[in-house]
Amino acid sequence: MISRDIVINNLSGLHARPATFFIQKANSYRSAIWIEKDDRKVNAKSLLGVLSLGIAKGMTVTLIADGEDEKAAIAGLVELVDSGFSEA
Repeated sequence: MISRDIVINNLSGLHARPATFFIQKANSYRSAIWIEKDDRKVNAKSLLGVLSLGIAKGMTVTLIADGEDEKAAIAGLVELVDSGFSEA
């Protein structure tokens, strides 16, 4: 199991469109993946779970992955978040 803290820097945070991209990317990995904010931890492959965290621009969250491709999962999700979800 590995984890990494990341800062969400895109304009709308993890809402609607960016959250959809995030869970699609998470679902491309075999590992179990969670996203944690404050004291709440949700399945990163669940749109409702991710949206329920209310992650806005500038917030720090923790990504946690456990499984055969956990390193690739964290790296891929960090790359997606760092890209700003292609928002202008």
